[in-house]
Amino acid sequence: MTALTLVYTGLFYLAAIILIGGIAYRIYEYARTPAPLVIPTTPAPTTTSGVALRMTREVVLFESLFKSNKWIWLFGWLFHVSLALVILRHFRYFQEPVWFWVEFVQPFGKYASFGMVVGLAGLWARRFLVDRVRYISTPSDHLMLALLLAIGASGMMITFVAHTDIVALKAFTLGLMTFDWHPVPADPILLIHLALVALLMIIFPVSKLLHAPGVFFSPTRNQKDNPRETRHIAPWAAAMERDRA
Repeated sequence: MTALTLVYTGLFYLAAIILIGGIAYRIYEYARTPAPLVIPTTPAPTTTSGVALRMTREVVLFESLFKSNKWIWLFGWLFHVSLALVILRHFRYFQEPVWFWVEFVQPFGKYASFGMVVGLAGLWARRFLVDRVRYISTPSDHLMLALLLAIGASGMMITFVAHTDIVALKAFTLGLMTFDWHPVPADPILLIHLALVALLMIIFPVSKLLHAPGVFFSPTRNQKDNPRETRHIAPWAAAMERDRA
C-alpha cells in the first residue's frame, strides 16, 4: 500500500469514528436534556400523529422557514434537496451490486450538484447582503459555507471537467468497508475532494450542522399543545416527586 493510500485510509477511518461517535454523543445529550415546560410553537397539533405530521412537513418542506422568509426558504430548500440527491447518488460507491433505486437516482444526483452550489451561494450571499444576518455571522459560518461550496465545486469538476478513475475509486471505498484496502486514485482534484469530505465529517459533530438531528429534539416542534388536558412533568421532575413520596 502506498503512503498516499495509507494516509487517506487512516483519514477516513478517523473521520468516520469522529462522525459516528460525535453524532451519537450529541443525540444522547439532546435526549437527556430536560424540557420542563410545554412550549410548542402555536398553532400546534394536540395529538401524537399531528406532531409526527408537523415534523414531517418541517423536515421535508421547511414549513416554518417558508412562512417566515420565502427567498431564504428557496435557497435553503434547494440546497438540502440537492444535497440529498447527491448523497444518494454516492451510495453507488459503497454497493456491489448497486441497488436499483440508486441506479435510478444517478442522473438526478448528477445534475443536482448545480442546485446544491446555487443554493449554497444564495445562503452565503445573505450573510453579506442582509444587515441583521451579517451582524450575527461569525467566521465559522463563512468557513462552513466555503467548505460546503468547495466540496460541491470539486465534485462537479470530477464529474464534468476532469474525470477520475471511477472503478479505482469504487474499489478504494469498498475496500474501506471490507478492510480489503485498494489504492486511492492519485487524481489531484479527487484527493482534494476526498480531503474536504473527511474534514466535513470531522467537524460535523461540533458545528451548526447538528441542526440535522437536533430538529427532532426541539420542544417547540416535537411537543403536543395539550397543557390544559394533560399535566406535563419532565422525567427528572417525576423522579423527584417519586423520591419525596
